[in-house]
Amino acid sequence: MSDTATITASPQGKKRRSWTFTIGAAIVGLHLLIGLMTLIWTPFDPAAMSGGRLEGASLTHLAGTDRLGRDLFSLIMIGSRIALTVGCGAIVIGGLIGITIGLLAAFASRTLDDILAAGLDILIAFPTLLLAMLIVAASDGASLETAIVAIGVANSAIVARLTRILTKRVLSMDYITAARISGTSWIGVVWIHILPNIWPTLLVNLALQFGLAVIAEASLSYLGLGAPPPNASWGRLLQEAQATVYSAPLGAIAPGIALVSLVIGINLLADGLRDLADPTRRSRR
Repeated sequence: MSDTATITASPQGKKRRSWTFTIGAAIVGLHLLIGLMTLIWTPFDPAAMSGGRLEGASLTHLAGTDRLGRDLFSLIMIGSRIALTVGCGAIVIGGLIGITIGLLAAFASRTLDDILAAGLDILIAFPTLLLAMLIVAASDGASLETAIVAIGVANSAIVARLTRILTKRVLSMDYITAARISGTSWIGVVWIHILPNIWPTLLVNLALQFGLAVIAEASLSYLGLGAPPPNASWGRLLQEAQATVYSAPLGAIAPGIALVSLVIGINLLADGLRDLADPTRRSRR
């Protein structure tokens, strides 16, 4: 009976992996393509007043214009590039800091490990957006670079805690003891045994952190703590459209849809990566 269940579950598992990963990759890939396209072309100059104020959608302005007469579709395209830049930068910074601290905590003495673990728990207790706001407020001023660093540092505690837990689990395995007896250094153990074993789970977590970073950047920009003008962040577009949301709702709806679609795509991609990294699912293939 178990063999039959396994055989039956396998095509469904493959199909789910295929659809989840493919749809997520397609959505994220579309945003990536749009973001790269803005480096060489946009329908209109994002800073130019190419139409009347608060125009509706038309063949000329696909998403209408904002209160300054700028083409909203061009601004939203620029927003894709900013969101992806922040997401990539934040997970690189958060990943490097978090993985380093997590490994150090796993290899540290019990007292130091307890101190680091308590510190990570305290940082995780604070909302990511609040920590990012405090870091931005303590810096020279709001900028895209400051937002990336702030979000990356704020997310690093989650990565560090996960790395510490996964590393301790791997260190308890018998093959780690065998590797040490055979003369492998601790650095070799990290590169050969620990990182390859914890990387699939970390990759899924970093993909989820990417989505959180995009939302955090939009929130900071909405509060005026993100990328300053003329950067067309989706959060800033939503803030600017707040005053005209009833007379020109497309100004808020369009960047909102762009933000939601990217986050959904990232979450689907992370879900697909989790399925691919799940040893139980892999064994059914």
